[in-house]
Amino acid sequence: MSSLFFTTKMFSFSILMLLLQLFTNLRSADAQIGVCYGTMGDNLPPANEVVSLYASNSITRMRTYYPNQDALNALRNTNIELILGVANPDLQALATSFANAVQWVQSNILNYWPSVKIKYVAVGNEVNPVGANSQYAQYVLPAIQNIYQAILAQGLQNQIKVTTAIDMSMLGNSYPPSQGSFRADVRSYIDPIIGYLLYASAPLLVNVYPYFSYSNNPTDISLSYALFTSPNVVVWDGQYGYQNLFDAMLDAVHAAIDNTGIGYVEVVVSESGWPSDGGFAATYDNANTYLGNLILRAKNGTPRRPSKPTEIYIFAMFDENQKSPDIEKHFGLFFPNKQKKYAFGFTA
Repeated sequence: MSSLFFTTKMFSFSILMLLLQLFTNLRSADAQIGVCYGTMGDNLPPANEVVSLYASNSITRMRTYYPNQDALNALRNTNIELILGVANPDLQALATSFANAVQWVQSNILNYWPSVKIKYVAVGNEVNPVGANSQYAQYVLPAIQNIYQAILAQGLQNQIKVTTAIDMSMLGNSYPPSQGSFRADVRSYIDPIIGYLLYASAPLLVNVYPYFSYSNNPTDISLSYALFTSPNVVVWDGQYGYQNLFDAMLDAVHAAIDNTGIGYVEVVVSESGWPSDGGFAATYDNANTYLGNLILRAKNGTPRRPSKPTEIYIFAMFDENQKSPDIEKHFGLFFPNKQKKYAFGFTA
């Protein structure tokens, strides 16, 4: 009798531990979702109300595109983790003067740390040496290095990672995902950045938009593949099966990094979203489906990198009426009056 009692107790204890582990994993996965806080609107609420809106909706991560001082002050003691952006026009000053980088770190990080949980500094957004922001390309890596050195001098290099955010136009090939590679004409730009990220144990931030891939090629890409609703694998790439376009795009980035031969660098999805109006397939229903499934998707890895949940930042918190073209105005999760556009929540 005592042996049976002991076995039952051990079984119950094992079940309890499994449930606790599952709960911990779910909580960890929940925390993978953040939301980008853009401010290109003339009707948006003040930063303190925005931060309260994040907290009341259990959004635990934020990305800003410049050091918004009102937002930084409002973030104090909230436990919301932050990607702090360096605006592209500020790159030259930070790249050409270490003193400027030290001052930037003092003003925008040290004056708020640790009450503001700055996780990453994103030095520039979507700078491409052969793209629209090509004039900034020469400054990205030296600006990263100067800011890193200023953070290193404070002993914070393990808490705050310095990186940059790129878009998918940097890839010359993305299909099949295993053949993902960076364009030949950007390799002299991106390879040294990847080398730095490897050295500093920092991730690469990438903006991933299945919407634009689908809307530019609806003949070859199905809507269900883009919206995470395909019931079966759509693309087989060797041993890897892809049931949605997001995973295929993200694994193309993983492969592009791997195919440089430089080394293993993690990827954080620093933007992804779907517009509710303003263009082809930009409907409320499609956006609702994509975004709801994207939140659920964050709990998983990709076929190439299955072991770790994917850190994802949804673009964006609000519809921003000063963006252009028109489709860019309709990516918000909330209306400017702070009402939710969609019914889903941000945790499981």
